[in-house]
Amino acid sequence: MRDRFVSTLMGLAAKDSNVHLITGDLGFGVLKPFWEQFPKQFTNAGIAEQNMTSFAAGMALEGKTVFTYSIGNFPTLRAIEQIRNDCAYHEANVKIVCVGGGFVYGALGMSHHATEDLAIMRALPNVTVVAPADADQAQLATEAIYAQPGTCYLRLGRGGEPKLHDLSGDFQIGKAVPVFEGADIALLFTGAIGDEVLEARTLLADQGIDAAVISFPTLKPLDIDAVVELAARFDIMASVEEHSVLGGLGGAIAEILAELPRPQARLVRIGLNDQYSSIVGTQKYLRGEYGMSARAIAERVGEALDG
Repeated sequence: MRDRFVSTLMGLAAKDSNVHLITGDLGFGVLKPFWEQFPKQFTNAGIAEQNMTSFAAGMALEGKTVFTYSIGNFPTLRAIEQIRNDCAYHEANVKIVCVGGGFVYGALGMSHHATEDLAIMRALPNVTVVAPADADQAQLATEAIYAQPGTCYLRLGRGGEPKLHDLSGDFQIGKAVPVFEGADIALLFTGAIGDEVLEARTLLADQGIDAAVISFPTLKPLDIDAVVELAARFDIMASVEEHSVLGGLGGAIAEILAELPRPQARLVRIGLNDQYSSIVGTQKYLRGEYGMSARAIAERVGEALDG
């Protein structure tokens, strides 16, 4: 995802001299091609994410389209006041990019585990929240937030995610993307955990369970029509996210279901429970430890269907 984001941004920068990229003193392995080709459209703000965000807001209010870039929680939680007061409040054209959503940097501990970012960014007015599933969606999402006025948040994985999305397909902010049809249960996911969801679908198929899979690359605005339609069609929906079950995709879906006059579907929220991720290890290991592996997803869904 990182490489596709950078290559896509380079294409945009070549066409628009107002595109500017600011890094918080990292990402040089992937950002080097950008700063070599567009040195006047690149700034290293240093390890000062709050300053980086306010600086980006000032540039945006002078007509630039500014992308800020850092890992995990650093461009979001560390700079949340600046995002709220300087960017979102003024509807500044700042695009905040986090690489390493969820447990990507699992070995570095909970300070680097981005597990509350979606909820916090979704709670801010005037902020569009996008979490693509693979490199192709990352490309389309980058192009979409460039064209979207105002403050946006783009949550990326690290790289190597399996291809789930067809570039020839439609991608619109605020629209869900069907991946597989199914008749028994709906698996709804956001971000780069699609590999676990697809593997879980295979495990469920081995048990005779036919699961539909729907990607929600936009968390805000959420595709309300898709959620309502799925709630009418399925008895059980499961939300899957590499994030807390509070306030992210599961929380957003629950808000919609709670306001329906007669919600038919039961919602099973799969993600990090209301806790900090105190274990360290690889992303795959942590997904297993916190109930987000393919096997754990399939087990939760099976229990819900049995219940």
